[in-house]
Amino acid sequence: MAVRVLLLPPRRWFLLSSLLLVVAAAVPVVHGYGGGGGLTVGFYKESCPEAEKIVRKVVAAAVHDDPTTTAPLLRLHFHDCFVRGCEGSVLINSTKKNTAEKDAKPNHTLDAFDVIDAIKEKLERKCPATVSCADILAIAARDAVSLATKAVRQGRWSKDGNLYEVETGRRDGRVSSAKEAVTYLPDSFDGIRRLITRFASKGLSLKDLAVLSGAHALGNTHCPSIAKRLRNFTAHHNTDPTLDATYAAGLRRQCRSAKDNTTQLEMVPGSSTTFDAAYYGLVAQRKGMFHSDEALLRNDVTRGLVYEYMRSEESFLRDFGVSMVNMGRVGVLTGSQGEIRRTCALVN
Repeated sequence: MAVRVLLLPPRRWFLLSSLLLVVAAAVPVVHGYGGGGGLTVGFYKESCPEAEKIVRKVVAAAVHDDPTTTAPLLRLHFHDCFVRGCEGSVLINSTKKNTAEKDAKPNHTLDAFDVIDAIKEKLERKCPATVSCADILAIAARDAVSLATKAVRQGRWSKDGNLYEVETGRRDGRVSSAKEAVTYLPDSFDGIRRLITRFASKGLSLKDLAVLSGAHALGNTHCPSIAKRLRNFTAHHNTDPTLDATYAAGLRRQCRSAKDNTTQLEMVPGSSTTFDAAYYGLVAQRKGMFHSDEALLRNDVTRGLVYEYMRSEESFLRDFGVSMVNMGRVGVLTGSQGEIRRTCALVN
């Protein structure tokens, strides 16, 4: 059954005709409905009824102590789903015989593992061997972005304080490979064709690509991630010509060295802890931090969505929930597949 995000009240739907790979959802939310790959909203209703409340409590405490925690929690779920599917492999520690995903170069800046561990510890005390680490990632990501969204915090979006309902029922994988993370994770320097290929390989559409890129509304980055765009870009251009020149000059002043891992750059200046549609305004002005952000302007579908979301934050927030559910269905293990890890960093 398709998923629609909770909304009070809906104003209008943005229609695009003849768009390849675009998915639209317009079915009312019903608690306990079946999702993709055997997932269900309310999966733990009988086996661990307090599961989502426990996750929310820990996430809320972490965000209260450090508002920047929202972006790492959202990013963990994304990086998990794009390698082997949404089965918690990003959390597994490396061993002497295996280098795990979390130690791959693209994952060196991942954070908030301690928040996931704290959630798992509380859930194991309440409901031993019941709630998967993969589901914890999905719920924590939903809670993080909900807490960062003003309309949700103010009670103008949904009655339960969530931006969208999250499907659960995933089980945990037993394999984690750094090589696979390097191969499958989208890169900040990806162009539009590469991005489309990566997303399509996970069954995700052009719309999902444009919407999920909006996660860059949250968080910070560091100078090495954009150094190539700022200096010695090509033999003919010192700076990436697709980046607004004035904006680039400001970034160069902040990043004196390409190896500066200390300076933090807000993805959306002045709004890096608030989840909204401001990111799309920056992209439209050629001020997206990454080359992959600017790439959204290189395709008719994704460019149209950039301008739509720039005009209508409500449309973006609604569609973001739908696309998060879509991503959360990628490569899931359910039923008797996989396991329920007792400790998220260790295979049983």
